[in-house]
Amino acid sequence: MEIKKAGIIGAGTMGNGIAQVFAQSGLGVVLNDVSDAILDKALANIGGSMDRLIKKEKITAADKDAALKRITKSTDLKAVADCDIVIEAIIEDFEAKKKTFQSLDAVCKPGAILASNTSSISITRLAACTKRPQQVIGMHFMNPVPMMALAEIVRGLATSDEVYKATDELARKVGKTPVETRDYPGFVSNRVLMPMINEACYTLMEGVASRDAIDTVMKLGMAHPMGPLQLADLIGLDVCLSIMEVLYEGFSDSKYRPCPLLKNMVAAGHLGRKTKKGFYSYE
Repeated sequence: MEIKKAGIIGAGTMGNGIAQVFAQSGLGVVLNDVSDAILDKALANIGGSMDRLIKKEKITAADKDAALKRITKSTDLKAVADCDIVIEAIIEDFEAKKKTFQSLDAVCKPGAILASNTSSISITRLAACTKRPQQVIGMHFMNPVPMMALAEIVRGLATSDEVYKATDELARKVGKTPVETRDYPGFVSNRVLMPMINEACYTLMEGVASRDAIDTVMKLGMAHPMGPLQLADLIGLDVCLSIMEVLYEGFSDSKYRPCPLLKNMVAAGHLGRKTKKGFYSYE
């Protein structure tokens, strides 16, 4: 199963990052979202990201121009009909993803792989929404996609060996290191990471230490590049909460209970960097 053209559904932070690395690797890309304004912003972000790579002498201006020409933007889902793989990168909500997968199943060619960049939602459940469950797989990239080397490749219960192999090869082609995981809530990355972030929230809520102290302990004591509260702001507190809720529901274990402070901050709209206010301020 040779993959030459990819569709990306969702042009937010993750979607435009995936589009960038695919286009830089020589693949044709159809980037889809609900409005031209969102798509134009995504292409501007991709251009800015590549400009930073040019300054670091990682790529040339000609590389940037060639990559941008490989990206086609569209607000029509039918534009991905001839893609070899389509990767969903929309909000972390099962019902929204379910509708997207049902629509993709209807418009994509019979041999196309349907993948999700979900960070925690069951691939098996998403696959069951389609008539091609053997062709559904998880392809979970890390943020920021152009910089992070990992891609979790998540096999649903019905995912075929052929589809897994093709997806693994695609990850390598775009410069990522694929790691195979099974379909359990949070996979590996977020099953380990999110409880740490959630516990940092509890530690702050209970007054064990200040925000800065908690992050400093993890940076200097555990050699983490940034503290868990800083990282939560980068990921988005709403995303962190959604993943914790998936873990809590999936395992029915109190150790995954979302911290009340995290829930309150999301309710207040303090989502981190994207709203300029989370555990830290970004004015």
